[in-house]
Amino acid sequence: MFNGIIHKTARVLAVEENPFGRRIILHAPWTDHQHGESTAINGTCLTVAAILDNPASPTGKALAYDVIRESLDKTNLGAFKVGDEVHMERSLRVGDPIDGHFVQGHVDGTGPLLHQVSTPEEVRLRIQAPAALVKYLIPKGSIAIDGVSLTLAAIDGSTFEVALIPTTLQLTTLGRHPIGYRFNLECDSMSKTIISYLEKIQPRGED
Repeated sequence: MFNGIIHKTARVLAVEENPFGRRIILHAPWTDHQHGESTAINGTCLTVAAILDNPASPTGKALAYDVIRESLDKTNLGAFKVGDEVHMERSLRVGDPIDGHFVQGHVDGTGPLLHQVSTPEEVRLRIQAPAALVKYLIPKGSIAIDGVSLTLAAIDGSTFEVALIPTTLQLTTLGRHPIGYRFNLECDSMSKTIISYLEKIQPRGED
C-alpha cells in the first residue's frame, strides 16, 4: 500500500529482456533497502529482486526488479529505456503520514497525454482515459498518475484534467513528458469498490 507522494526519482541503469518479461535495474535512492520489499515504480507495485553494488549511485547500490509480461502489457514499464527518470515510492509503514490517498500499486491501464497548458498559477495536463476506466472518474476525486496522487480537476467524457502545483513539478517528472506519452493510471480504490458492488447487485436488464 502506498499514498502517492513521490519524494524520490531514480534513473534506469539497465533493461534486460528474459523469457518471463524483463528485469529493470535502477539507482537505489535510499540506503536501507531490503531484498523482497515492495516499491512503487511509476505507480506499479514491484518487488526488489536483487540489491546490486553500483559505485556510480550516491548510495552505492542499485535495485533490480523483475517485471512479468502481464505488468508490461498494462503499464508503461515496457517503454523504459536506459537513462529514463522514474518515480519511486516505498510502501507505507506503521506511523507514516497519509498525505495523498491510498494507492495499491495495481495499475488499471495507461492513458496518453493529449494537451498541456501552463499558466503562472499551475500546469494542467489533459489525459485520455481508457473506456473501461471512465466510470471510475469522479469530479474532485482521486487518481494516481505514474504513482502520483492527484485530484481530478475536470472531466469531459473520456478525457480528464489534473492541475500540477510547483512542488509536484519539482519533485516529479509529470510536467516534462511529450504529447502522446502514456501515463500509468490507477483509479481510486473506493470508487472501484462501490461501482463494482453496484454492478453486481444491479439486476440484468434493468436501468
